[in-house]
Amino acid sequence: MRKTLILISLCCLPVFCASAQEVEANLIDAVTLYSNGNNKQARKLLQTLSVAQPENDAVWYYLALSALKDRDLDAAQEAGSKAVAIDSANYWYRRMQARLRVLQNLPEEGIALYEGMVKDFPDNDGALYEVLDLYLKNQKYEKALKALDEIEKLRGLSEEVVRTRYDVYTAMGHQDEGAALLEKFNEQYSVPSVLSMLGDYYLADFKDSLALVRYGEALELDSAYMPAVLGKSEVYRRGRRYKEYFQTLEPFFHSEDIPASTKSMYIGNLTRSLDPKILQIHRSGFDSLAVMAGAAHPTDSTMLSTIGSYYYSTGRTEEAGKWFRKCADLYPESLSQTATYVQYLQLQKQWEPLKERALDAFKRFGELAFLDYASLACYELKDFDGIIRNSEYVLSAYPKDKELRVNALSQLGDAYHSKGDAKNAYKTYEKALKLNPDYAPVLNNYAYYLSVEGKKLKKAYNMSKKTVEQEPDNATYLDTFAWILHLMGKDLEAKPFFKHAMLYGGKDSAVILQHYATVLEALGETENAKVYRKQAARLEPEDE
Repeated sequence: MRKTLILISLCCLPVFCASAQEVEANLIDAVTLYSNGNNKQARKLLQTLSVAQPENDAVWYYLALSALKDRDLDAAQEAGSKAVAIDSANYWYRRMQARLRVLQNLPEEGIALYEGMVKDFPDNDGALYEVLDLYLKNQKYEKALKALDEIEKLRGLSEEVVRTRYDVYTAMGHQDEGAALLEKFNEQYSVPSVLSMLGDYYLADFKDSLALVRYGEALELDSAYMPAVLGKSEVYRRGRRYKEYFQTLEPFFHSEDIPASTKSMYIGNLTRSLDPKILQIHRSGFDSLAVMAGAAHPTDSTMLSTIGSYYYSTGRTEEAGKWFRKCADLYPESLSQTATYVQYLQLQKQWEPLKERALDAFKRFGELAFLDYASLACYELKDFDGIIRNSEYVLSAYPKDKELRVNALSQLGDAYHSKGDAKNAYKTYEKALKLNPDYAPVLNNYAYYLSVEGKKLKKAYNMSKKTVEQEPDNATYLDTFAWILHLMGKDLEAKPFFKHAMLYGGKDSAVILQHYATVLEALGETENAKVYRKQAARLEPEDE
């Protein structure tokens, strides 16, 4: 009760009435609040105390800490500076001030303050390590080397110092000098990390024999030191010594201690960087690495999807699908894993499982993209009623979303037409065009279907003309427009649109090739027409 009463009286009475003892007691309360995570209350109390006793350096220091916790850097800097002004011999106050300058993106000021601390606190190497870090981040390499000299004087030669010094020399472009330091250190203290760094240096300098020696020495000291394992394996890979390469990598992929993400990254980089011929020639060896990784992490989603990608990129799509499916089944709550398997099914044109998976995914996640995948599968399966159901769901669920409604009406109209219900198809297209008169997919399909029926060619012409103006390199739109021109007796005008379509994918469509051949025949270019008829015959027939 005593502390509560003091706090109430301090808030109610003028601040100059608080005694030093009361301030000290409430400072303890403030620090307790701060330590327990009640920063808002702590900061408020500290602000009151700073007015009550402005000469109390501890009050200003903890006020700076509480402001820093709120990311109020300016207030923290002001309070911290007052603490330092009162007691400049306090290491922690000075450190706070220097850190704040760095956090305020004023590295030069922060460095200057740390350098002052190094001078004033020669026996405390904390400031020395922190200013070294700043030197490295700000590429002040000469100063970094001097700081390392001071650390070595205080702490003696160490693995950490020599490795950092090597990194500095490398950044300065003096890697040979840095390697000489590593070799000198290695003469006195052989440690796996330094030996492995030497291996990396010789590997980069194409001195493979020396690299193998140093990696081997590192592994003699620690057979599970993975940087050396990976380095040694890289020497073998680069030398096309794949038998030794695979043998060397086995501990890396077998180990359950190495994160699955690290192995996944290795497999991914390997798949992307290696010549496909090498992957094919040594397929069994690379497969064994993937199998080992999968056995070490049988339920890790990253690993499973990486192995699936490996098999997919090497042409084993069926095997890839097993891994993608396993991952999706193990992690049904994962949107990304579900999406990966759905996309795989779409790429493999496995329409029945795609329809089933996509609908299930839509029910679980509510993502409309899955409904689009389901509708695509329905189209390929000629399940036009399924497309109608999906489209009507979107129309009912999103009555105010114009973009979604236009797309749904477009799909709905196409489904009606595919069922032979042209009347409802055209009514649906009209609804879509009321919402967006320039929606190209509807304009194109509506125009094309009218042209096939030979109806309302002028209307079809105007709609199709809009699509080629919007997308002048779309072969499908060019074909529709040119075909309408042909039906209107304007074959000479139609020809350049077909020629343009040939440049942008038209040669891959039997329908477009047949249309072009018809126009050429109408223009008397029978030989050219035969060429395009033959090309069309070589392609699978398409539904118009």
